Amino acid sequence: MLSRITAFGDRLRSSLFFVPMLCVIVGILLGEAMLVVDSLVTGIDTRLTATVDSARTVLTTVASATLTFAGIAFSVSLLLISLASSQYSPRVVHGMFRDPFNKRVMGLVIGTFTYCLIVLRAVRGSLEDSGDAVVPSVSILLAVLLGIVSILSIVAFINHGAHSMDVSKILRRVTDEVLSQASTAWPEPESDDPPDTGRDGTPSLPDGAFAVRFSEYGWVQNVDYEQLLEVLPPGSRVRLDTFAGQFAIQSTPICHIFPPPEDPEDLSDAVRGTVMVGETRTLQQDVAYGVRQLSDVALKAMSPGINDPTTAHDAISHLGAVLSDLLRRQPPARQLAGEDGQVLWMPHATTHEQLVGLAFDEVRMVSPEQSTVLIYLIDVLYDLEQALHGLHRASAVGALRRQARLIREMNEEADVPDADRERVRVVYARRYRD
Repeated sequence: MLSRITAFGDRLRSSLFFVPMLCVIVGILLGEAMLVVDSLVTGIDTRLTATVDSARTVLTTVASATLTFAGIAFSVSLLLISLASSQYSPRVVHGMFRDPFNKRVMGLVIGTFTYCLIVLRAVRGSLEDSGDAVVPSVSILLAVLLGIVSILSIVAFINHGAHSMDVSKILRRVTDEVLSQASTAWPEPESDDPPDTGRDGTPSLPDGAFAVRFSEYGWVQNVDYEQLLEVLPPGSRVRLDTFAGQFAIQSTPICHIFPPPEDPEDLSDAVRGTVMVGETRTLQQDVAYGVRQLSDVALKAMSPGINDPTTAHDAISHLGAVLSDLLRRQPPARQLAGEDGQVLWMPHATTHEQLVGLAFDEVRMVSPEQSTVLIYLIDVLYDLEQALHGLHRASAVGALRRQARLIREMNEEADVPDADRERVRVVYARRYRD
């Protein structure tokens, strides 16, 4: 249940609909409340009063203007998302939907429009059906103020949108999201950390193990390990064959269970209920997705159509910031035990080596003729190794040094001028002595 609530909250934060919807409701309630206030207020200064015609003109103007501004806001948002997707990576745009400033501006504008409609329908002249003129002067004054605030908010929105396309801000947002998720999903480093052994061997299950299979397709967003252990029969041994960040395909195994359960259908439904499958990949349990986003920006920058080594440098630097935190933490456990003797093996749990490879393998492979980018990579790899000083991270250090050696070999084989090749040699020799 907690996993589903967390997933639902994550979807709400990524929604452009929820906050504007709340503001529409607030606009309705505020309009009705202000009409009540107007019916109770007497002795208003004549400078603040209005006629029926002027009231309708003001409310119609504010409502029309705010609706036009709402269209501008949505158009600008879609344009920014399109530009970010084509210029940087399609995987970084989901964070733009989570920007609270954009949702608040849209909510303010749409809420103001709704408020004006509610007040406008209450304005009546003395010759109309009721016979009594209704000119809610205080409500109209508030509508004018909301209209002015909406205009200023649109200007602020355009300014915010222009600055949000700065690649450094996009990368900083992704980095902050990954670090925030890592603080809850990965254990804090301790001074007495045991040696990092990397991939542990997972015992094989005997023949006849029961396979629970996916009944739908999509991205695995979350696995509730505690609930999974609870639904397993006492004494069961289970190998989890999926992980957060994998694309699930119907009829492929979620896990294998031994001994086979007495009621396989009920157990299969219970196990499927512990695995959240959705349309998109998220960071809920998948910090590797954040590394993937930063790496994608670097890859996009190195593509022939863009060819922007400076943006690649920016992305590589942010990769260094993310890995500096993740490599200092202990990776997720590869084995969990239940209270009734259940044992859950997770051979696909993310390791330090996988993170290093995900961050640098593809960037390195597309950069053999970009000597400057190779130097950036060597510098970041060396800095990451220095950040692990005092911790037992043999597999992580080994993965970092492997990347550095591959960069050196690529440089020797690259079709570049000797002067550029020598630049990389000098930097490598200064950083590494092997």
